[in-house]
Amino acid sequence: MDELRVWAPAGLREIVPGDDLVGLLVGLLRDDAAAHPDRALADGDLLVLTSKVVSKAEGRVVAADDREQAITAETVRVVATREHATGVTRIVENRLGLVMAAAGVDASNTPEGTVLLLPLDPDASARTLRAGIAAAFGVRVGVLMTDTAGRPWRDGVTDITIGAAGVRVLDDLRGESDSFGRPLTMTVTAVADEVAAAAELVKGKATGRPLAIVRGLAAHVLDDDGPGARVLVRTGEQDMFRQGSAEAYAQGWKDALDARPESDPS
Repeated sequence: MDELRVWAPAGLREIVPGDDLVGLLVGLLRDDAAAHPDRALADGDLLVLTSKVVSKAEGRVVAADDREQAITAETVRVVATREHATGVTRIVENRLGLVMAAAGVDASNTPEGTVLLLPLDPDASARTLRAGIAAAFGVRVGVLMTDTAGRPWRDGVTDITIGAAGVRVLDDLRGESDSFGRPLTMTVTAVADEVAAAAELVKGKATGRPLAIVRGLAAHVLDDDGPGARVLVRTGEQDMFRQGSAEAYAQGWKDALDARPESDPS
């Protein structure tokens, strides 16, 4: 692959709970192909969809008054809590295993007075979308579902993949050689996250274009549903940063005090 093409069709209406999302996306893609014949869905294309529209279709909408409770309900483990001028930010591990601000509960691009929760099972939702779109067009496609997240040590946010179907989300290069013949021992590329970030450049946050098509990565599109996006998440002993700095410092003091001999008067 030495060329990548990414575009975002316009014209998808506001999604509401209970909508047939497959049907709406099929209609959007057909309309886009009618206006731009070179953009007709082809074998090996990747569809990258913002998770918000899936959450809306699946009814994952709650009253804004319940936002803090919604964050708590979606939280499995608190990683870091920080107070600031406008309130408190909670960085948590949510029930999907993702470490995100506010557990991924979102107040943007949703009707006034409501917030959105992430889909219950993004991988399952991606599989449903893939099956429906592939059947409608008779082509082999991959589907990625994305959300926006911050990153440790880096300013700004980027889109990451939280659901996937029919895509090789990780490209394991270990055992291959670099251009100088040295063996690669650590390189596993997060292809799905790289595609999610590229797609966001054409989707945007305020353009009303939640779907992007990525062409040129057919080698990463699978015949079956594949492993899903869950394999992208580091958990347990693989997570080297399970606490925020202040929390780790406080835990260190507690552990030291708990380990102090009873005869130690200090």
